[in-house]
Amino acid sequence: MADRVVVRDARLDRLRTLSRWLDSRIRIPGTPIRFGLDAVMDIVPVLGDVAGVGFSSFILLEAARMGASKATLLRMLWNIGVDALAGAIPGLGVLFDVAWKANDRNIALLERHAVQPVETRTANRRFAVVLGVGLLLMLVGAGFLGYWLFHLLSGAIHQRF
Repeated sequence: MADRVVVRDARLDRLRTLSRWLDSRIRIPGTPIRFGLDAVMDIVPVLGDVAGVGFSSFILLEAARMGASKATLLRMLWNIGVDALAGAIPGLGVLFDVAWKANDRNIALLERHAVQPVETRTANRRFAVVLGVGLLLMLVGAGFLGYWLFHLLSGAIHQRF
């Protein structure tokens, strides 16, 4: 995210500040590793995860109010979902929060959308299509796996009786 374009907007500035507090406000001395309150809150099981998703959802809601495209919002929602799922893993979730930084990613998406709305919308639509196709393939694969397991189990039952 080094190629970040800074957009001056009061609401976006407030969201940047919130994102920094959540994802990168605290630096581990002697290292380039930064983390924020999201990782700290994850130490408290369930409540920390819920609070982190709540703050991330506020950023998503504000992005929608600022006019971000549906494709950008979908991509932001994906970042929040990945953060929430991985953050729910005890112990590893905290480490994932330190690395993933969903809120910083979402602010970068929002800034890109503000500077290059057409290009960002196109890239995010591509992401949405790839995500949709991937989910469809997973659904079809799960269906085939279920059919195969059912067939295998029913064959084993017939041999037993």
